[in-house]
Amino acid sequence: MRREKFDEIKGLLTRVAETSPFYREKFRKCGMSVSDIKTLEDFRKIPFTTKEQLRDAYPLGLQAVPDEKVVRIHSSSGTTGKPVIIPYTQKDVDNWAIMMARCFKLAGVTALDRVQITPGYGLWTAGIGFQAGVEKLGAMAIPMGPGNTDKQIQMMIDLKSTVITATSSYALLLAEEVARRGIGSSIKLRKGIIGSERWGEKMRSRIKNELGIEIYDIYGLTEIYGPGISIDCECHEGLHYWDDYLYFEIINPESGEVLPEGEYGELVITTLKKEGAPLIRYRTRDITRLIPGECKCGLSYPRHDAIMGRTDDMVKVKGVNIYPGQIDELLKEIDGCSSEYQVIVEHKDGKDVMTLKVEVESGTEYENMKYKIKDYFKKRIGITISPEPVSIGELPRSEKKSKRIIDYRYQ
Repeated sequence: MRREKFDEIKGLLTRVAETSPFYREKFRKCGMSVSDIKTLEDFRKIPFTTKEQLRDAYPLGLQAVPDEKVVRIHSSSGTTGKPVIIPYTQKDVDNWAIMMARCFKLAGVTALDRVQITPGYGLWTAGIGFQAGVEKLGAMAIPMGPGNTDKQIQMMIDLKSTVITATSSYALLLAEEVARRGIGSSIKLRKGIIGSERWGEKMRSRIKNELGIEIYDIYGLTEIYGPGISIDCECHEGLHYWDDYLYFEIINPESGEVLPEGEYGELVITTLKKEGAPLIRYRTRDITRLIPGECKCGLSYPRHDAIMGRTDDMVKVKGVNIYPGQIDELLKEIDGCSSEYQVIVEHKDGKDVMTLKVEVESGTEYENMKYKIKDYFKKRIGITISPEPVSIGELPRSEKKSKRIIDYRYQ
């Protein structure tokens, strides 16, 4: 960490100690004072902030500014437990729009583009975040929101949309529908900004090929502004993150030890400039790594790798930890496998059984494909599974996020 960056972090710590009841109490409980933190090693002694702690602060326990400075709230999209409420000041909203506009610029979007926004609006950060970035850039925003695929396609054709923003699941659904209707020549899209969930290279290729667009992977989470805190460039060798607004660490999710660049672990984020609800060493639960060295694109902003999965998405079968990203990578290497799969884990006859349903291309010989998938899984991940090839389109599609892993053992 550069000295300037540490000075910025020290300034953040001083500020939250004065303005945030949440962090004042946190520091008091662990017996720490801002004056104790003189080095990076001292900073790493600060206890992590977790999603559970944010839920316990419901509704506005995270607020670190007077009420008159709060201009908006957003809430996490999680479906379990209390929601996390995040207050935003005008500066927070403005800074988020700056980061989103950077993402669009890095993806080659210009003021001449027409951007169709399909993620949801309301308490969720996605729709309004994309719209703010589009408007900051000066492009045309088409704020469709989620669902109503017929209307989405009609507007895409009639308004000659050139950029689509979506979850990977919905982008695939749109791509398949465009192909099914045979209307590819009527679509003017040239770029896709895709995020909100883990997706692999096969899914990227299918969306890219069906819609004839270049795909960019965008990352973010409600607790840390929303989408737009990082995006990949034209090289597609990792996502550039905005280190003038955020400080990233990678930790061992079990021990909490900070890992060196290049090693996979859990992403931890500190917000450097956030006012409404600043966060220090927030555990995102997302698994990735910091990529050493500079990108070939020449951009100086550092990079993290694509999200491999989440610590709470991990499934442990027969003593082996399995992440969705590992399955994506494995299927990418098997000719005939499509991008869509579903894992079902059950406990039968005293042992764990994992079934992997995989969509395969038409004309594929199922028995041979079963052998290939089973063999690859055993060699790469280390356990024996029950493969189940199915036809393309047979697994469920989603307008939001696809559920990849279903674990019946604890239900």
